[in-house]
Amino acid sequence: MSGIPASQSLAEDLAAQLVAQLAANGRTLATAESCTGGWIAQAITSVSGSSDVFPGGIVSYANRAKVELLGVSQATLDEHGAVSQQTVIEMATGARERFHSDYAVAVSGIAGPGGGTADKPVGTVWISWLGPDGVSTKLCHFEGDREAVRIATVCLALHTLLDIVRKQG
Repeated sequence: MSGIPASQSLAEDLAAQLVAQLAANGRTLATAESCTGGWIAQAITSVSGSSDVFPGGIVSYANRAKVELLGVSQATLDEHGAVSQQTVIEMATGARERFHSDYAVAVSGIAGPGGGTADKPVGTVWISWLGPDGVSTKLCHFEGDREAVRIATVCLALHTLLDIVRKQG
């Protein structure tokens, strides 16, 4: 995806490809979103036929929602924070378990303009992808305003998930 600017139209194209690939493979996907506020799920559900591959997603913006809806450990949040590798892994695991899906993607980040720290500046995002072959994560540092950080997160999450689904079959 490097060099291609993130946009709503790119997100929609990636979602369409992802839904088609999941359908071809007979697989399903669930989402757990924080900083994107359901944008990944929205992109997926904008595709006709997505109900065959997308049982649902959870927007867990507050830490309490992460704990109560996704089963993220309070100890993980206390030790590592909401924007951490450990948290997005637990979010993805929770989404996959709750929706009985083959794959899950989870995102948590600081979209700005406020909320950043020296350790986790605005634009810091963790993404986790969970599938039959295991889990992978990525720490991202996106530039731009709130909207730019959010759409970049959506596009990278979908692009990488599409690659994973294509490889795993």
